[in-house]
Amino acid sequence: MNDEDRGHAAALPQALPLDDHNRRWLAHTHPAGWTNPTPQGRYNLVVVGAGTAGLVTAAGAAGLGARVALIERDLLGGDCLNVGCVPSKALIRSARAAADVRDAARFGVRVPPGVEVDFPAVMARMRRLRAGISPHDSAARFRDLGIDVFLGSARFTSPHTVEVGGQTLRYTRACIATGARASAPSIPGLSDVAYLTNETVFSLTALPRRLAVIGAGPIGCELAQAFARFGSEVFLVEAQHGVLPAEDPGAAALVKQALERDGVRVLCCGQNLQIRGTAGGPQLSVDSHAGHYDVTVDQILVGTGRTPNVDGLGLEAAGVAFDRHGVTVNDFLQTSQTHIYAAGDVCSRFKFTHAADAMARIVIQNALFFGRKRTSALIMPWCTYTDPEVAHVGLYPKDAEAQGLAIDTYTIEHAKGDRAMLDGESEGFLKVHTRKGKDAIVGATIVARHAGDLISEIGVAMTAGAGLASLAATIHPYPTQAEIIKKAGDAYSRTRLTPRVKRLFEQILRWRR
Repeated sequence: MNDEDRGHAAALPQALPLDDHNRRWLAHTHPAGWTNPTPQGRYNLVVVGAGTAGLVTAAGAAGLGARVALIERDLLGGDCLNVGCVPSKALIRSARAAADVRDAARFGVRVPPGVEVDFPAVMARMRRLRAGISPHDSAARFRDLGIDVFLGSARFTSPHTVEVGGQTLRYTRACIATGARASAPSIPGLSDVAYLTNETVFSLTALPRRLAVIGAGPIGCELAQAFARFGSEVFLVEAQHGVLPAEDPGAAALVKQALERDGVRVLCCGQNLQIRGTAGGPQLSVDSHAGHYDVTVDQILVGTGRTPNVDGLGLEAAGVAFDRHGVTVNDFLQTSQTHIYAAGDVCSRFKFTHAADAMARIVIQNALFFGRKRTSALIMPWCTYTDPEVAHVGLYPKDAEAQGLAIDTYTIEHAKGDRAMLDGESEGFLKVHTRKGKDAIVGATIVARHAGDLISEIGVAMTAGAGLASLAATIHPYPTQAEIIKKAGDAYSRTRLTPRVKRLFEQILRWRR
C-alpha cells in the first residue's frame, strides 16, 4: 500500500479493500490531488453536499445557466452510490442467484452437489459494478458541466457566505444537501465491541459465519436475508413485533415467513438487549417473547436509525434552524433563511434516493425561478428489496383513518395471476385503497418478487388523477405480473354492477332480443 492509498484508507475507511475496483471508484468520487477552483464572484447557487439531492440540484441549475458551486466533504454520490442503494442491490442480486440455485429443483433443474457461494467474488462483483457506475457522479463530470467542485468541509460563516478549504464562497441562494449517516441505538455494551453499519458492511471480504442484525427495518431485513442466503447463520433482533413494523401487517408477515424460510432466526419483541465481548466474539443477551437467548456471533450489523448531517456546518452563523431531526424546512423546502433551501435526508422523513431527486427538482424551480412547488404534493413510492419485495405508495389504512377518510380496499392475491404462477412467484398480493364508493386511488401496497417495478403504474395513475376504472381499461400484455393491477381495476368495476343496475341491463337485453 503506497502513501496515497494509506491516506485514502485513513480518511475513508469504507473504501477498503483498496483493490483496483475501489481505486477506480475513489478516482471518480474523491480524486486524490484534486485542486479546488478559485471562487467566481457571487454564485447563483451554492450546494453543500454531493449526494443525490446535491448532484441533481447542481446539475439541473447549471444546465439552466446558473453559476453553481458544489461542495463535498467525503465521497461524491452520497449514500446511494457508495454505501447504500448501489452496493446493497448488487449483494441482493447475488443472494437471489444463490437462492435460485438452491431452489432450482422446483423448476425441474438439477444442480450438481457442491455448489457454493464465493463470497469474496460476490464482494468483488459489487465493487466492480460500483466503480462502473461512479463516473456518473464523478468530480470530473460535474466540473465538465460547468460547476465549480470543491472538496472539503463546508462551514457557513454568514447567511450569504460559506467557507471551504480556506476559501470563502459568496452566494445568492444555497441548498443544504448533506444527507444523513448511520446511527447506533443506545444498547448496553454496544460501544464496547466492534460493529458494522451500512457504511462499513460493504468493506467485508470474508463471510461472517455468525451474524447478528439489530433492527428489522428495510436495511436490516434486506441484509439479513442476503447474508443468510450467502451462508451466514443470521439472528435478526427487533424491539417491536415481527419485522418491517411500519409496513402493512400482511406484507410484513410474508416477509417474516420468507426470512425464516431462508434460515434467519427472528428474535422480535426483543427486550433487555445487552452486548458484551467474549473470547468467541460479541455476545448478545436478549429476551424474545417467552424465551431468553444468549447468542455469540462473529459480527454485529446495526441497521437502525439515521442521524442528519448538521454538525460542523455553521448553521447558527447562517441563521438556519435545525434540531435532532435535521434542518427545518417549509413545504417549499425553504429553511428559516428563505434564500437557503435544503433537500434530501438532511431535512426529509423520506430517506430515499428518489425522494432526494424529487426534492432537488423542487429546489431548482423554487430557488431560481420563483416557483411555488410543494413537497406535500409529491406522490412518494418506496420499496423494501427483500424477496419478496414490499412496495408502497400513498396512504395506509391507518393513515386514512387518522385523516377521517373512508376507504375501500381491493385485495388481489398473486396466485390469481397466470404469470406469477408460471414464474413460481405466486406469493404475495396487491392491496389498492380508494375513496369510499369511488375509484380514486389513495394508496397501494404490493408484495411480490418484483414489487418495486410494479408500483410505478399505480404511482403514475395517482399523479395523473386516473382511478381504478382507468387501470381496468388499460390493456396489459399477457402474461405479465402487472395484470394483477388490471384485476384490481376489474374488482372495482364489479362493484358498480349493483342489483338495480343489473335489473336495468336485464330489461335492456330483453328489449333487444
